[in-house]
Amino acid sequence: MSESRRSFLKKAGVGIAAVTILPRHVFGAMGSGKKIVAPSDQLTRGIIGVGGIGMSPLHFASDDKCRLVAVCDVDQNHLDRAVEAGKKTFDTTLAAYHDWRDLVHDPNVDIVHIATPSHWHGIQAVESARAGKDIFCEKPMTRTIGEGQKVVEAVARYGRIFRLDTWFRFKDTFYGLGTTVEPLKKLVDSGLLGWPLTVRISGATGFAWKFFWTGKENLVPQPVPKELDYDMWLGPAPFKPYHPHRVHQTFRGYWDYESGGLGDMGQHYIDPVQYILGKDDTFPVKVEVDAPQQHPDAVGTWRSITYTYEDGCKIILEGEGYESKGKVPYIEGPNGKVYQGFETTIPHVWDVINALPDPAPRHTDFLECVRNRQHFALDEIIGHHSATVVNMGACALRLNRTLRFDPATQRFIGDDAANLLINQPMRAPWASMI
Repeated sequence: MSESRRSFLKKAGVGIAAVTILPRHVFGAMGSGKKIVAPSDQLTRGIIGVGGIGMSPLHFASDDKCRLVAVCDVDQNHLDRAVEAGKKTFDTTLAAYHDWRDLVHDPNVDIVHIATPSHWHGIQAVESARAGKDIFCEKPMTRTIGEGQKVVEAVARYGRIFRLDTWFRFKDTFYGLGTTVEPLKKLVDSGLLGWPLTVRISGATGFAWKFFWTGKENLVPQPVPKELDYDMWLGPAPFKPYHPHRVHQTFRGYWDYESGGLGDMGQHYIDPVQYILGKDDTFPVKVEVDAPQQHPDAVGTWRSITYTYEDGCKIILEGEGYESKGKVPYIEGPNGKVYQGFETTIPHVWDVINALPDPAPRHTDFLECVRNRQHFALDEIIGHHSATVVNMGACALRLNRTLRFDPATQRFIGDDAANLLINQPMRAPWASMI
C-alpha cells in the first residue's frame, strides 16, 4: 500500500482491511461448440442501469474472461431490451431485476457495474462493497463530496477492488491534444515548462460537447409512464413531480441528480489533469466561478470555473462565451506553453520527451486487478479526488461565489451553506444505506 493511500485512509478514519473477500468464480458457457472455461479464469458481472452507457457495445459484453449474468433497470422497456439483447448476442438468459439490491446480493455476480444516474452511484457502490462485490463505476464517481468519502471508506473496510470508468489518463488520444496523456506527463515532470502551471479546458479541447446539459424551469407535472417506476428512479433524491425531462438522458440538467455538463463530462477532463500535475493525493484550495445566478432546481450555464491549488497551479474550465477566443494554450508555465495538437514552445520537444523515462507502470487491467486483488490505476481514492474537484465546482456554481477548501479536512472554510452541500439529505430508506 502506497504512503499516499495510507495517509488518505488514516485521515478518513478507515482502518486497512485485514481480511480480503475473494471473488466468486464460476464456470463459463458449456455446450456444443463452446469452450469450457476453468472457474479460476472467468468472472461474472451484473449491470445496474441499461438505458444508456450500460447498453453500449463496450459494456454490454460477455466473454471468456468475464461473463455478463444479470441486468437491472427501473424502466421495464429498458430491462426487456437488455434481456432480449442477451439472448440474441450471447445466447444467454440474463437474470433480470427491477430492484438493484437484488442484483447486488445475487451470489452469481462477482462485479457490479454501476451505470445509473449519478445520484445513485454512492449508495450503490457502498452497498456493493458491503455485499462483497467488486465495483466498476461510471463517471462521475459520486454526486457529492460526502458520498465520495463514504465510498472510499466502504471499499477499504470490505477489501474490494474499485474501478472508475474514465480512461484518458491511460489510453486514447486525449481530447483535442493530438496525443495520449503520457507525453504531457513526461513534459510536465521534466520541469521544462516551469512551475506553477495553468491548464485551460476549453471548447478547443472538446469540453463544449455536453456543456449545455441544462435543465428546464417550471416543469408542468405529467403522468408517470406505466413502464417506469419513478419513485424508485428518484431513490434518495427529493420527490419532484414527474416530467420526462427529469429522467433518462436529460436528468443531468437538474441539481438533484447531477450538475449539468460539469458533472457529466468534468471528471473525464479533470482526472487526467490531476495525474499530469501530480495532484492525485490532494485537492484545490480555492474555486471561483463566473456565472449567472443558478436556478434552485435546474442547472444553468456558466462562463468559467477556476480551481487553484496550494502551490499556485490552476485549472480553468472555460464555458459559455469562450468559443471564439482564439488560440489559447492548454498548459502554460513560466517557461513554455502547450497548444492543441501538441504544438509547444519548447524546441525539439519530442526529442526531449523521448529521452525522458516513462511514468511508473500502473495496473490498468481491471479484471486482472480483481483476480490478483491489486488496486486498479484509477481506484476509489484517486477517483474521489478528481470527483471532488468537479463537486467543488458544483457547490461554488450553485452558491455563485468563491469557495475556499481545506484538503486535510475536506471541508469548505468559513462557509456553512457550502458545507451543507457536502452531505445532502436523502429520502428514506436510502439514507441509512450510506
